[in-house]
Amino acid sequence: MLNRSVFLLIAVIIFAVNANAQRTEITISFSEQFFETVVDAMFQHGGPPEFSIGSKRPPSLNAPVPDRERTTLAVSYPYSFIPESKWGAYTPRAKCKESIQLLREISGVRTTVRFRDGKIFAPLAFSGNYNPPLVGCVPFAGWAESNLDLEFDEAGQRLIARAKVLNVSLAGTGGVGGNVIARLVQSSIDRRINPIEIFRLDKVSFMLPIQNSGRISMKAVGVRHTVENGVLQVHIAYDLIKG
Repeated sequence: MLNRSVFLLIAVIIFAVNANAQRTEITISFSEQFFETVVDAMFQHGGPPEFSIGSKRPPSLNAPVPDRERTTLAVSYPYSFIPESKWGAYTPRAKCKESIQLLREISGVRTTVRFRDGKIFAPLAFSGNYNPPLVGCVPFAGWAESNLDLEFDEAGQRLIARAKVLNVSLAGTGGVGGNVIARLVQSSIDRRINPIEIFRLDKVSFMLPIQNSGRISMKAVGVRHTVENGVLQVHIAYDLIKG
């Protein structure tokens, strides 16, 4: 079903080849319904994505994350504590699984992809648990408003996207740790989701046979995109090379 949807929703238009530069351009169109199908398949067949929250340093909304630090660690409070006596001694109880789980939908907000005002938006519904000190395990839920920036990975011959969280709306925390949770959510999503591979450009390449001379193949050398009328159009420039 998914493969059929891909072929139905992707329109490939080959523009005229510049004979001197031996370069051509292909346009692939994606509708919002295509991404709805992909997200549905992800939740139905793979289960809700889940990842831990926290890091070795306080989360920052602006600081870049080095590649060597992309794997997040548990935060500093793995236990909930309850008073044992009036003298302030504390006893640990059950561990709190501090994590974020992406959901298909919450409070009418669906995890999906939307095309608006020339941009790619990706609302992300989620739930999770956070364990602030001396409070206990706090469940939370909400959604993150994010957009997707497309990038061309020429070395890997891939089209990738990076999700940038713009705003986090929370519910269910009872007012406890709302700002901290919002920063943890943003930091964790930025770290754990990026980069997102949209597709490999060599999968849409063509091999053209030449009599007694081997083959001419297509190598992607540039990508640009436009968003118009609820459709994402990805324009891929290819060089025609022998090999």
